[in-house]
Amino acid sequence: MSEEEARPDLERSASSEFFGRNRKTNGVGVQVGDEVQICVVMVGLPARGKSLIAQKIVRYLGWLSIKAKTFNVGQYRRKDTPTPTADFFDTANKEGEKARKAAAEDAVNDMMKWFRTDGGQIAILDATNSTKARRHWIQDRCNQEGVEALFVESWCDDEELIMSNILEVKTTSPDYAGQDPEDAARDFRNRIRNYEKVYETIGEDESHLTYVKLIDVGSQIIINRIQDYLQSRVIYYLMNLHIKPRSIWVSRHGESMFNVSGQIGGDANLSTRGQAYARMLPELVKQSAGEGRNLTVWTSTLKRTIQTARHLTFEKLEWKALDELDSGVCDGLTYEEIEEKYPEDFRARDNDKYNYRYLGGESYRDVVIRLEPIIMELERAENVLIVTHQAILRCIYAYFMNIPQERSPWMEVPLHTLIKLTPKAYGTHEERLKADIPAVSTFRAKGSSAKHQEADSPGLGPMDEKKPVGEAK
Repeated sequence: MSEEEARPDLERSASSEFFGRNRKTNGVGVQVGDEVQICVVMVGLPARGKSLIAQKIVRYLGWLSIKAKTFNVGQYRRKDTPTPTADFFDTANKEGEKARKAAAEDAVNDMMKWFRTDGGQIAILDATNSTKARRHWIQDRCNQEGVEALFVESWCDDEELIMSNILEVKTTSPDYAGQDPEDAARDFRNRIRNYEKVYETIGEDESHLTYVKLIDVGSQIIINRIQDYLQSRVIYYLMNLHIKPRSIWVSRHGESMFNVSGQIGGDANLSTRGQAYARMLPELVKQSAGEGRNLTVWTSTLKRTIQTARHLTFEKLEWKALDELDSGVCDGLTYEEIEEKYPEDFRARDNDKYNYRYLGGESYRDVVIRLEPIIMELERAENVLIVTHQAILRCIYAYFMNIPQERSPWMEVPLHTLIKLTPKAYGTHEERLKADIPAVSTFRAKGSSAKHQEADSPGLGPMDEKKPVGEAK
């Protein structure tokens, strides 16, 4: 049967059962039992990447629709002691010790309340938790509340990495806001020495605990007494992490012929302007990454991304997982045609774009699930440039920038723009370089007209909901 003969049957399906509730995904990225609640307890000396790991776990779990939240004991302590010196953390300072214990109790109390009243599934208790006595207290509290405790120790004696983390802390930690960077670094080293006096690593005498021990940035991993599937998912993610400073570069393909005509999907070639962007991309990369940096380029298997990367001299890898969101029977249509042929679908997608699944195609939630191996590879890798598509970049960007699911499908991702993302302990830093090459805008705001417009969108602010100008996915 030819495609033309099959299409009437597809259209009949589209006008009946596929408009129903089964047209949407189930609303949960990973199925877990509602009764499972886990407290991930960070353990480690300062400057070992604990806060970076904690925020990465929350970001990853939220990306998979698992309700997670960080409870940072330092934030509770800053309510009364916003800018302490290293002496505050000396064990001989009884007032400081009392204040730090009170902050830990407040954080744990709020965490347990969040589990009980907000339906939380995984909480991350971000603190040093550096003694056996403190860990015993946390385990007891979790047992009393019926919450599983998973201890995650980041143990590191790599001086180069520790110094790198100290340099970052002095410029990003709220404890040192407005202070001279050198004074901040000196004080922070003294704080570490105070913690080293009492630090007790997780050892064999704590074999009753559920824990994972990350040694020297994951060069060795020790896992003990893992209890269930959700814990194993967290640990699988941790096994793919490193905390070395690095950046990731992302770009959409250059303007394609389908972008120009307003059609979605397909495997179109680049337009003349898209080819110009491909020629300019090596210079943009050089400006952003610096001279002599050796990147690995990841593209999809579609022509427009491969053509965009053709002038880059780095190693290139093609990933099927980076192909654009599959628009099913709407592939190759314009939004005007979709609105005319499938008006109920057009409205349904506007109402819940993240969960809406094209007939014979995918939803954004489906894309997130197939991108999980890409995220794992990105967390392991260094110096990667991804050239891919609008929907795919929305999902990757949402992961790194912790964008809520309901907003991620409505973010503007401009053509002919190179984006540099640098993960840090307290968030991800973003820089953009926009090529001076015009391109159509493929953004359409929620509820706006389906009319395709060719106006170039010059906006360089963070990806977000912008003015309506047309869309290609």
